[in-house]
Amino acid sequence: MSRVEIMMGGLNCAHCAGVIEEKIKAREEVDRANLNFVNKKLAVDINEAYKLGQVVDRLIDIIDDTEPGLDISLKIDGDILTVGDFRSRLDGHESQVAIDNMRKVEHAEQEEHSNKLLIFAIILYVVTMIAARFGLPYPLYLGLLGLAYVMSGKDVLLSAVRNLLKGNALDENFLMTVATIGAAAIGEYPEAVGVMLFYGIGEALEDLAVGRSRKNIESLMDIAPEVANLIDGDNIVEIDPQKVRIGDRILVRVGERIPLDGRIIKGASRLDTSAITGESVLRSAREGDEVLSGVINKEALIEVEVTKLYQDSTVVRILDMVENASANKSKTENFISVFARYYTPIVVGLALAIMFLPPLVGGQGLSTWIYRGLIFLVVSCPCALVLSIPLTFFSGIGLASTNGILVKGSNYLDALMSVKTLVFDKTGTLTQGVFNVANINVADGIDEKDLMTYAYLAESSSNHPIAKSILAWCQDAGTTMDVDKNLMGLYREIPAQGIKLVYKGQEILAGNSRLMEEENISYQEIKNSSTKVYIAVDYEYKGCVEIADRLRPGIKNTLADLKKIGIEKLVMLTGDSDDVARELSVDLGMTSYHANLLPNQKVEIVEDLMKGMDKDSKLAFIGDGINDAPVIARADVGFSMGGIGSDAAIEASDVVIMTDEISKIATAIRISSMTKKIVWQNIVLAIGVKVLVMVLSTLGIANMWMAIFADVGVAVLAVLNSLRVLAYKPK
Repeated sequence: MSRVEIMMGGLNCAHCAGVIEEKIKAREEVDRANLNFVNKKLAVDINEAYKLGQVVDRLIDIIDDTEPGLDISLKIDGDILTVGDFRSRLDGHESQVAIDNMRKVEHAEQEEHSNKLLIFAIILYVVTMIAARFGLPYPLYLGLLGLAYVMSGKDVLLSAVRNLLKGNALDENFLMTVATIGAAAIGEYPEAVGVMLFYGIGEALEDLAVGRSRKNIESLMDIAPEVANLIDGDNIVEIDPQKVRIGDRILVRVGERIPLDGRIIKGASRLDTSAITGESVLRSAREGDEVLSGVINKEALIEVEVTKLYQDSTVVRILDMVENASANKSKTENFISVFARYYTPIVVGLALAIMFLPPLVGGQGLSTWIYRGLIFLVVSCPCALVLSIPLTFFSGIGLASTNGILVKGSNYLDALMSVKTLVFDKTGTLTQGVFNVANINVADGIDEKDLMTYAYLAESSSNHPIAKSILAWCQDAGTTMDVDKNLMGLYREIPAQGIKLVYKGQEILAGNSRLMEEENISYQEIKNSSTKVYIAVDYEYKGCVEIADRLRPGIKNTLADLKKIGIEKLVMLTGDSDDVARELSVDLGMTSYHANLLPNQKVEIVEDLMKGMDKDSKLAFIGDGINDAPVIARADVGFSMGGIGSDAAIEASDVVIMTDEISKIATAIRISSMTKKIVWQNIVLAIGVKVLVMVLSTLGIANMWMAIFADVGVAVLAVLNSLRVLAYKPK
């Protein structure tokens, strides 16, 4: 499968964007297509059974047929190409960059020319209407109105003709043309011209509002540095970060963003990581520390050795995730897409019925009902919904990213508002996952140093955090030894139980009570909230090492906050003993807990919890994103903590919290609630005003001025309302 990105400059019609997406999705050569109207980018996955160049060429033709005059460019295998360049490569000819640049200039000039014509048409219309009051000759009056109509509606009229020739009679431009010409045909000349004028004004305002939205979102996501200061011997060379290689050294001055992930090899400073993590507190960094692209150096000059290529860096992954989030559409967006498909034909059908059915049964004249039907045509485009709903979700995802929360799709942002059950993995989520030896208990007749030696042998080959804490404890106490791997026989790590090995002929077991019981070892059970590692040698109990873990700072306040915002159940899952789980659960105020769990049992618990929920409620699981991949995938929404340095965490989950701040869960839910609130405000506004105008039109109360407001006016209001998401300050 090959991924191609098509950028479409000048795409300002949301409904047309939806038509382009549907046409391209329908192609058998295309496995997947998603058009993000906010950044005017179409991402297409092309089936490898087809020739890439030929398929892309067809897609360009589809776009050009649907919406002519767009400034199209392509991203293929990391290269940015103009259409001319792409086709010249396809044909084996010389570059046509100059031709494409000429088209870009022409497109910009045409847009500027159209705006000037619109302004002149407005002035002409106002002057003509004033002059008519002072006896302007009627033929001149009509001529000036006609000129204002053509000047303001030139682009609409040309698009209408083009679309009609292609058989698209339900295009917004064609319907607006029919509505205004129809109004003129029944003698409503000022209204016909006025509607076309205000349609043009509304479209211009809509473009400005969408442009402002795009700029606001882009400013939030403006975290990718454009240059890197490469250290080349004694020289500093400014180059494109994409050209920097692993192992290169770069210089980062005060106030500059770090362009690539790396390691500090000289200097120390404090870093502003807010663009990545959402944290406002500066972080100290010194030689040997890992640093991420996108963070700002605030205090001193530092040299960084690059450890990742640009395309693999943190900042690129974040930007790609936010941009591609629109591929995972929410239920609301899918509903609007279906609604838009049927809304226009239904309203046009109603318009025709209103025009011609009432006159057949008597009553008011034909021209009266035609006028009322024309009002329906003006409000027949669902642009306010098609435009504002995806924009609102995209704004919500952008806002979340600036708070250190990466949401992989609007479907997950949508689902967060419905989360009623939160399931936590204990270690590394509720607790810090930083272990230390709290106490040791030796069996009768056993020397403490011997117990430490057995513990060291058992844990020396393990990477588990508990094993590392025991090894560190032994080293601090001076109990270390060289473990000869040649003298080690059996070595086995048993999930959720412990370790079993043979060393110098002795069988050593180190693990929890379940391991002792399964091996039928008589041991002295210790009951408290610590994690226990029982030690046995040749099936004889030697003692126990007690391990303590620290709760995350502020965890109790966070859990209380989650309850306040509507979370009904807080559930803890752990492989620890029931005693440990019970004490911690009571201390934190959890609704319930499940202890002594194997990894596969966590999935079963989550499935059981989901079965007992009503259909409108969602379950979210919070883990580290590495050891919990199956249960994260099974939950309605899967969170992973501490994704700032973990590619695995980013891949595994639906929502990535870039830091270890568990309070970000409440922040994510608040952003979801605000986003959904504005989405429904826009739905009610758009549908409500259009339906109201249609009802008033049927009753003979509405006029075309109301209709044009219900169309472009409401679209502008909905877009501006969407911007409120970006201004939201979650607690």
